[in-house]
Amino acid sequence: MTDFRIDGNPISGKIPSFIGNWTQLQRLDMLGTSLEGPFPPIFAALSSITQLSVSDWKGGDGKFPPLQNMKGMEYLYLRNLSISGQLPDYIGSMNKLDTLDLSFNNLSGTIPGTFVGLQSTNYIFLTNNMLQGSIPHWILSSKYNLDVSYNNFTGTPAPPDCQQGNVNLMSSYSSTDNSISPCLQRNFPCSKKPINYKLFINCGGSKVTSSDNEYEDDSSPLGAARYAISESNTWASSSTGSFVDYHNEANYIATNVSVLNTSNPELYTTARLTPVSLKYYGLCLQKGYYNVSLHFAEIMFTGDDTFSSVGRRLFDVSIQGQKVLHDFDIRKEANGTGKDIIKTFTASVDGTLEIHLYWAGKGTSAIPFRSVYGPLISAISVTPNFNPTTNNGKISLGAIVGIVVSVCILILLLLLAILWIYLRRRNSERSEFKGLELQTGHFSLKQIKAATRNFDPANKIGEGGFGPVYKGVLSDGSEIAVKQLSSKSNQGNREFVNEIGLVSALEHPNLVKLYGCCIEGNQLFLIYEYLENNSLARALFGPERSRLNLNWQTRRQICLGIAKGLTYLHEESTLKIVHRDIKSTNVLLDRDLKAKISDFGLAKLHEEENTHISTRIAGTFGYMAPEYAMRGYLTDKADVYSFGIVMLEIVSGTANSNYRPKEDMMCLVDWANILAERGSLLELVDPKLESNYSREEALQMLNLVLLCTNPSPSARPLMSTVVSMLEGKIPVHLSPLNPSASKLDDTRLKTFEKLSHDSQLTSGSVDDSWTDSSAYHESRIESAILSESRSHSDNVD
Repeated sequence: MTDFRIDGNPISGKIPSFIGNWTQLQRLDMLGTSLEGPFPPIFAALSSITQLSVSDWKGGDGKFPPLQNMKGMEYLYLRNLSISGQLPDYIGSMNKLDTLDLSFNNLSGTIPGTFVGLQSTNYIFLTNNMLQGSIPHWILSSKYNLDVSYNNFTGTPAPPDCQQGNVNLMSSYSSTDNSISPCLQRNFPCSKKPINYKLFINCGGSKVTSSDNEYEDDSSPLGAARYAISESNTWASSSTGSFVDYHNEANYIATNVSVLNTSNPELYTTARLTPVSLKYYGLCLQKGYYNVSLHFAEIMFTGDDTFSSVGRRLFDVSIQGQKVLHDFDIRKEANGTGKDIIKTFTASVDGTLEIHLYWAGKGTSAIPFRSVYGPLISAISVTPNFNPTTNNGKISLGAIVGIVVSVCILILLLLLAILWIYLRRRNSERSEFKGLELQTGHFSLKQIKAATRNFDPANKIGEGGFGPVYKGVLSDGSEIAVKQLSSKSNQGNREFVNEIGLVSALEHPNLVKLYGCCIEGNQLFLIYEYLENNSLARALFGPERSRLNLNWQTRRQICLGIAKGLTYLHEESTLKIVHRDIKSTNVLLDRDLKAKISDFGLAKLHEEENTHISTRIAGTFGYMAPEYAMRGYLTDKADVYSFGIVMLEIVSGTANSNYRPKEDMMCLVDWANILAERGSLLELVDPKLESNYSREEALQMLNLVLLCTNPSPSARPLMSTVVSMLEGKIPVHLSPLNPSASKLDDTRLKTFEKLSHDSQLTSGSVDDSWTDSSAYHESRIESAILSESRSHSDNVD
C-alpha cells in the first residue's frame, strides 16, 4: 500500500492501529471524514509518508501526531483537529515541505526558531491558532504564501499593513493598542464612530446594479493567503488555503459554465471561490440587528450527463461566529445548477460583521477537476432592521460656529454649577468613602434609572447578596448589569465600598468587567458588563428553554477560562485574592461562550500571616472546601476545591448538591470518588454528549477534579498548575488520601452535606442569573458547625 485516500467519506470510528503496518505508505488523505483521533503511537513508524492530509476529525487527545520520523514530508495538512500545545521543533527540519497547513487548531507558544528552515516552503497556513510572541522577520519578508492571521502575537513594532506581500496578517495581534491598525487587532474593531448601515458586494465580480442596489466590485484575484479591503473602506475579505495538488493553476474566482436560470444574472455570472476559508467583514456598522442575505448559484457544475455534472460541493457558513449552514449543497438547495438560492439570516452587529465560509473536507475534491471544490458565493447584501442614523442635512459655517460657542458657554456654566454642588456634597459624604481609589467610571443615578427604565421589574435578572440585579441599556446602546445595594442587606456599606476598590483594580479576560459605580446619597450601585448567555448553571441545568447545547471542546474551554481567571486572582494580580464563592451561578458566559468569573463581593484580601478567618463563613453549600466550612480555615486552596466541584458539574452536566441517588446524603463528588475506586470514572460524563468527546480528555479532567477536591488543602494544586494540566503541559498525578484526616472530618462532612441539601431545597432556582446565594442562612451555618464541632470533641474525649 503506497497511496490511501478516503477524503469526504463518512467512515467513522477510531483510526485503526493496523495503519502502522503499511510501512511503504507514501500518501494518506483523510480530509472531512467522521473518524476519531488520535493517531495510534505506531503511526510514527510510517517514515515513507510524503503527503499527509487530515482535517475535522472528532475527539483526539489534543497532541501533535508523531511525525518526527517522516523526514521526506512534502505536503502536510493537519487542519481543525483541536491540536494544542506548542509547535514541534522538528517540523522545521522537514526541508522538502511544499505546503504546511496547521490552521484552525489551538496551537500556542511562539513560532520555533527552527522554522527558519521553512523559508522556501511555498505555502504555510497557521491561521486561527493562539500563537504568541513576535512574528519572525523571515515570515514578514517572505516572498511565498504565508498566513498567520487570527493569532495572539504581541511583539513590537507591529507591521504597518495587514497584507505584507504574500503574507496575511489579518487579526494576528491580541493587543488593543490604538497605534496598531484595527485590522491587525482581534475582531477588527472600529477605530471611529460607526456610521455604515448597509452593504452590497458582488462576490468575485465587478460593480453592478441589481434591484436598484449598487453591488460593489470584488474582482481582485485574492489568493492562498490574502487580505483585501474595498475601495469604499466599508468591507474587507480574507482568504486562506490552497487547492490540493493544483497550486500553480488555481483560480479564486469562478466563471459560469452552466445555463443561468435567474432573474438577476448580473450577480451570478461570476462568484468568489476558496479552497478552505473565506471571511467577509462589514466594517464600522451602526449597532443593531441586520438582515444578512447570502446569494448562491452553482455555476461550476453543469446540469447535463457529462463528467462536469458529477461533482458535489459541501461547505459550512457562520455569521458572527454562529454556524448557520452545515454541509450546505448549493445545487441541492436550488434544485439544479445555474439557479439562484438566497439564504437570509438576522445578525446582531456592534461595529463589525463577520461572515465565514469554510470547507470541512466533504464533497468531491477532484471531480470534475481539482480547483472546483470549496465554498462558493455569488453576492452578499446586508440591510438594517432598524432606522439608521443619517447625516443628510447641511448647515452653514456661521451657524456651526454660533452653536459651538453657545454650547461651550452653556457647558462651562453647567460644569461650574455641578462642581459647586459636588464640593458641597463631598464634605458631607460618609467617611467610609474617603481614601477609596477607583479605576472605573462614575455613573449618575439618573443614568442608572434611564438604563433600567426606573428599575422595571421586567429588567430584573437576579437577586444578589447585596440586593437585586437589573439589566440596563445605556444611551449609546451598551448593555450593562446593575447591582443595587439593598436596604435589607446586613453586609454594610463598608464591605460594598471595599468591593468597589477591589474590583476596580482587576482586569482579566476571564473576569466580569466592572464599568463603574454610582454613589449618590444612600444609593449605591455597581455597573458591570452584561453577559448575553447568562450563568453556567443556567446553561447546564437550568430550565429546558434556557439550557445551551455545550459541546465537549466548549466545556473544556470554559474550565480553562475559569482556571485562568482564578490564577489571576490568586497569583498574578497585585493583591492576592481568594474569591470564596466559586460556583456555577458565579460563572457567566459571554456571546462566544467565554467563561467570566463574577461577584467579588465576598472576595477578601489574602493575608498570608493569618489564614484562619474568625469572622462569619461566607460561601455556598456544595462548593465550600471542608476545612473552610467546618473550621473557617481559608486559603486559596478553598477556591481550588470549589473549582473542582464546578469542573465536575461541567463534565457531568449535573449539579453537585442535587445529585442524590441514595438516602445517605451522597452528592456528586462522593459518587465520583466511589467511581474512581471502581475504575469507572467515565460514567460521570454527561450522557447528552453521547460519544462526541475525548475519553482521554474526560479522564484527565475527572482525575483533576479528584485532585482539586482532595480533603487535604496541601494536596490540591495551585490554579496555575491546574491551567498547565488542562493545557496538557503537565500530567495529572493524583495524591493519595490521608485516611486519618478523612476519618477526623467524616462526622462534620455529614452535617455539612445535610445542611447543603436543606439549603438547596429552599434556595432560588438556577434560572435566576447574576445570583449570589452566599449570605443565605449564615447564622444557621455557624451554629450548626459549632454544635457539631462540640459534639465531635466530646466523642474524641
